[in-house]
Amino acid sequence: MRIHKYLAHAGLASRRHAETMVEKGGVMVNGSVAKVGQVIESDTAKVSVGGKPVEIDKTLVYYLLNKPRGVVSAVTDPDGRRTVVSLVPGGHRLYPVGRLDYDSEGLMLLTNDGDLAYKMTHPKFEIDKTYHVLVRGVIPLKSIGYLEQGVTIECKKTAPAVVTITEEQPSNTWIDITIHEGRNRMVRKMCEAVGYPVLRLIRTRLGDWELGDIPVGKYRTLKSTEIVLK
Repeated sequence: MRIHKYLAHAGLASRRHAETMVEKGGVMVNGSVAKVGQVIESDTAKVSVGGKPVEIDKTLVYYLLNKPRGVVSAVTDPDGRRTVVSLVPGGHRLYPVGRLDYDSEGLMLLTNDGDLAYKMTHPKFEIDKTYHVLVRGVIPLKSIGYLEQGVTIECKKTAPAVVTITEEQPSNTWIDITIHEGRNRMVRKMCEAVGYPVLRLIRTRLGDWELGDIPVGKYRTLKSTEIVLK
């Protein structure tokens, strides 16, 4: 097994982040500095990061979490804020998949399955994500069309999206947006680009999984039969 995949399987980081860790020389294998792309014996190799041993968890777990506002999508937070990991059972080194910013809420996956995390986050797999979004103002169909066709954010045009108006209020509008890209704060930036800033953002779907009736701040454990990517 390649070292970056080993680290991802151990729930330490995504594969891409793991490669960066190896490049910086912070990963040791059997007492020697690991090299990018190095193949190791996953059952016998002694791997450490920052002097701490890292082992693959033999038991894979999967939690679907309804993330509340004011919770960080990370394992730890330097500012001491509450993290998503604190909302699910302990005992495993979990990795948040499909991150949401601090003020956003809704569906997230927490797992120690590095392969699944990779497939859910790498752009080439184009995993759909749906967001229920409240924007300021009564958004016209013309602006919906711009969002669907793609808007330019930071000099790069977004991929086509599926957008529907679900509720019109006197001063605001609820819309559903489905995208497969995962750029930072992307939905917020898309809406701002057409002149309708986001007031509330809730992710309702991640791949084949739906938020359903999971209460805010609670989770449900995925069954093995649900761990299938089409």
